Amino acid sequence: MSQQTFVSKAYELITDEGEERTCESISEKSCKETPGNFFKNVFSGSLSKLAEQLVSPGTTLPWILAALGVPNLFTGALVPIKDAGSLLPQLFVSAKIRAYAVRKWFWVIPALIQALALFTMAFVVFETKGSTAGILILSLLLLFSLASGVASISFKDVIGKTIPKGKRGQLLAVRSTIGGILTLAAGVFILQDLEGRQDHIMLFWLVMSGAILWVFSAFLFALIAEEKGATEGGRSPINEIKHAWKFWKEDSNLRRFIFTRGLLMAIPLAQPFFVVLGKEELGSEVNNLGVMVIAAGIANIISSPFWGRFADQSSRKLMVWVSVLGMVNISLMALFPFWPESLQNIYTFAVLFLIQVMAHGGARLSRKTYLVDFAPEKERPLYVSLSNTMIGIFTLIAAGLGSLSSFFGIQAMLFVFVGLLGLGLFLALKLKEV
Repeated sequence: MSQQTFVSKAYELITDEGEERTCESISEKSCKETPGNFFKNVFSGSLSKLAEQLVSPGTTLPWILAALGVPNLFTGALVPIKDAGSLLPQLFVSAKIRAYAVRKWFWVIPALIQALALFTMAFVVFETKGSTAGILILSLLLLFSLASGVASISFKDVIGKTIPKGKRGQLLAVRSTIGGILTLAAGVFILQDLEGRQDHIMLFWLVMSGAILWVFSAFLFALIAEEKGATEGGRSPINEIKHAWKFWKEDSNLRRFIFTRGLLMAIPLAQPFFVVLGKEELGSEVNNLGVMVIAAGIANIISSPFWGRFADQSSRKLMVWVSVLGMVNISLMALFPFWPESLQNIYTFAVLFLIQVMAHGGARLSRKTYLVDFAPEKERPLYVSLSNTMIGIFTLIAAGLGSLSSFFGIQAMLFVFVGLLGLGLFLALKLKEV
């Protein structure tokens, strides 16, 4: 059996491809390259997802800053800088990407910039401490995030050109599943080994490993066979904003999707409050980072294949169901203090945390698949950048939302998130099927 035949058979097995490959949404030439492109994308994404977890603003970076004696002020800025930095500028670069017929390099080059940022950060971690380390790490994280924003536009466009509709959700799912397995293994091996230690050599290699993974991920993505696409309609950033405003006004479904996506952010936003409430109710028992990492890894492994196939059947319905799942799970966590005493333990808490990670994965996969399938081919970069820029604005608003918990309490804040998901559910039901 030749290598090409083996790749095709593996692709058909994973995606339930029938005897005749259907590629209505991409060219015939791209259709022939689909199996190879599928696996190149999968392996590239698996490595980049592991890299993201090794140097994550939500887990490892706060721990690193604490080990370096960086003030908490810097720690609180990690997630807003990561999210806003990667989302807000996208509308200004999407026009430039459209001017190029082959767009995979707008993922490859930013990936190498991300590797360079982490490479430099590794030496910052090794050589500096205190506020100096905080300023340098946040500056490098901003560079990392800006590169990530450019790559995000290119990624969705390359998927749209190389993977047929009906297989994109499964592609994202396989990436997440393998990435989850690698993260689970890394979490058990590295994070457990680092627990309680502040050895700067270990911290150095943690960040350096992320840089190396980004280099390999970029190499694999560069191997994707991408046909030249349309370059007409290139616009200046000012004209791009004008066209974005035009689409915003005229496309009611696009507006509904963006607001639905923004409201689904309540799922990841609620997650840190799970840990806060768990600490209040269970004390130090919930401080075991290993339990959280393992729960997150398991959630991605078991849910991603299901979410992927669901998204390919109907990404709109998946948004509906993850809204419901999020509402139920967040409500259960808000009521956790009133559960029978026999159920208030680390195991039931870990189950709720696992379900929340699963819901977050479903939300991310559904909106990515919906946007790629829904956006017009020639305007896909603009649709992606407009959506992400608007979500960047929502992120800045959400950054202040968490401060309400200090006035109203954690449980009240969780029910606010339930209400936001209720609005998201209402809008998701009104989205067009694509």
